[in-house]
Amino acid sequence: MLALLLLSLLLAASPVLSTYVPQSATCPTTSLVRPANGLSDDGETYRVARKAIADESLKAWLTKTNSGFGTAELPAIALTTSGGGYRSLLSGAGVIQGLDSRDSDVSTTGLYQALTYQAGLSGGSWLLSSMAGNNYPTITYLKEILWKQTFQDSLADPAFLLGAIAYAEIIANVLGKEAAGYCTTLTDPWGRLLSYQLLSGSYGGVSTTLSSVSSLSSFTSYSVPFPVITSLGSKVWLGDCAPGPNATTYEFTPYEFGSWDSDVSTFTPTKYLGTTMSGGRATGKCTTNYDDLGYILGTSSNLFNNACLDVPVAEISSTNLDVSLAQIIDDVHKLTTEDLYATYKNPFYNYISSTATPNIGNNISAQENLSLVDGGEALQNNPIFPLLQPARNVSVILVNDNSNDAGGWPNGTEIFTTYVQSYSIMVLRGCRSFLPSRHSYPKG
Repeated sequence: MLALLLLSLLLAASPVLSTYVPQSATCPTTSLVRPANGLSDDGETYRVARKAIADESLKAWLTKTNSGFGTAELPAIALTTSGGGYRSLLSGAGVIQGLDSRDSDVSTTGLYQALTYQAGLSGGSWLLSSMAGNNYPTITYLKEILWKQTFQDSLADPAFLLGAIAYAEIIANVLGKEAAGYCTTLTDPWGRLLSYQLLSGSYGGVSTTLSSVSSLSSFTSYSVPFPVITSLGSKVWLGDCAPGPNATTYEFTPYEFGSWDSDVSTFTPTKYLGTTMSGGRATGKCTTNYDDLGYILGTSSNLFNNACLDVPVAEISSTNLDVSLAQIIDDVHKLTTEDLYATYKNPFYNYISSTATPNIGNNISAQENLSLVDGGEALQNNPIFPLLQPARNVSVILVNDNSNDAGGWPNGTEIFTTYVQSYSIMVLRGCRSFLPSRHSYPKG
């Protein structure tokens, strides 16, 4: 019955096709790749402008807290929100509400305005994307105007009628993208379903791209911390199902996509993700609109690779979300293990950055596509790594860890793993940090 309803609604959903489908565009005259030898010009401009505004807010907060605090030299502060699905989204939202001068009146109020950077992965990327994609409203606004209704009318339940309408629109999206010659995987319907809950606007915010965030008023006025979303690369060409402990960390921002890791050490404009490239140049016309914000937040929370060789069986009548998503893809093409990953044309194909250290064991430049998964796999559930880069000059990181390490609570395992993996960078910056053992973390 539901399948028939979906089919009858596909034609009505046709207006959303062109909005989600990547488009061909004229390439920019500037280079499409750059070595990771610092921030981009846009990134540095934002950092400097935002830091000046954040300093004034931090100065005000310090003076309010204790007039004896010195405010002559102030650190750049960043906030991270970990993975953890809805648990992390909601817990992280509570933290931000308690820091936001627009939305609370407690001892920590005003510290959100003092942030220079804000990073999220998986469930944390849902929170960050819902804020950034909606032009940074308050948490109270998101809760009352968007989340309360969309979380209640869960699109993860295929039996829900409004969900059925959304499923029809999502099938139209995926069909359109596939017909235009672009790879579609389980991440496409997954990201679109999440968008209906997290983004406002027609058809679940389908017109919102990550690069379009840079044109929103809160961003252009430098009144919000710079957003960073992370994901991990999986070496599928070697038969690996999941990223290992040294997996490449990729970051998405409104300006750029890429990695600081030595075996990539390159960035490309986010706006032109999806472009077929070789040797740092487009092989034809450029692609735009591939950076759909739902697809990116779906990438950061993509755990389908955990199934690996056990590909979900397609069945639209099932109440199991994985199976229903598999049915959507099965309507487009035969399911394979490639559908378990978020697929991106590799902008670094046949390209070695001047700042990279080639690694034959992780030969990313030889791959035509990148296969990305949840940023919290490989026991690194907090998006700390991008904030350790010297170019960002971050001195204080507020880590909101909502991991489920043991018995529903975080115990520091994720933070410690990142600490170990990032130690060489911290040494270069002269850091001598000490992390307590997991046994010292409080529960509750």
